[in-house]
Amino acid sequence: MVAGLAAEEGLLSWSPDRGLIPAPEAEEPLLVADSWLVREGRVRAYGRHRERFLRACGECGGPGPRRLVEFWQDVTAVLPRTGEWFPRVELGAGSMELRLRLRHAPPLGREIRLWGVGQPDARTVPRRKGPDLEALARVRGRASGAGAQEAVLVTPSGVVLESPTASVLWWEDDTLCLPSPRLPLLPGVTAGLIQERAVRDGVRVAHRDRNLAELDGREVWLVNALHGIRPVTGWVEGELTAGPAVRAPEWREWLDGLVEPLPEN
Repeated sequence: MVAGLAAEEGLLSWSPDRGLIPAPEAEEPLLVADSWLVREGRVRAYGRHRERFLRACGECGGPGPRRLVEFWQDVTAVLPRTGEWFPRVELGAGSMELRLRLRHAPPLGREIRLWGVGQPDARTVPRRKGPDLEALARVRGRASGAGAQEAVLVTPSGVVLESPTASVLWWEDDTLCLPSPRLPLLPGVTAGLIQERAVRDGVRVAHRDRNLAELDGREVWLVNALHGIRPVTGWVEGELTAGPAVRAPEWREWLDGLVEPLPEN
């Protein structure tokens, strides 16, 4: 492992004998990817991201458990302890190469404007992050062209799934709602934390099939590891109205308080 790597952006490839070293940009698609926010050496639910990545690598025939654990240990060692970063771990589709992409975090958002036109879900592997990143980026590009920050993926019948980068949650009276787990959804780490807190606190949680029109006037959140909780404050196109974000501030403060220092190897 090369000293001083943590201060610079770039792609690092990994092998058991040499650890992480700088590498040229890879052309191959990804089998698996995972990312999270690091702020001044602190991160939320780091262990859950580790488990999701290791599990996904195992499911698609990636390196064995021992090598994955060694890779993660080296990743942990080089992650920056100062500044704001959005690193991504990767497994290449052709080479089965494990990589770490060090990236500065983009500006963080506290709210979001959504495209009110549901987008067909064209993902090939919806329950695993990585293979469909380029296709999802194109959806976000279309949303940006329409004046929104994000889009909403829907089933052929129009049922809400998630956004290209975040889980979609909403409130119906005092019930926290999310799409049914039988639908093709990425298992969101942040959405899982929120759902667990709701159950702990006695907040009713329900899985409901809703189309976009049925979210009209409701408090809707987009949640992910980068931005945390972002309430929807506007809908672009369509005839949807954003409901007041009355619950988001308190839940966001709680979520921000879950960050912990990166473990020391």
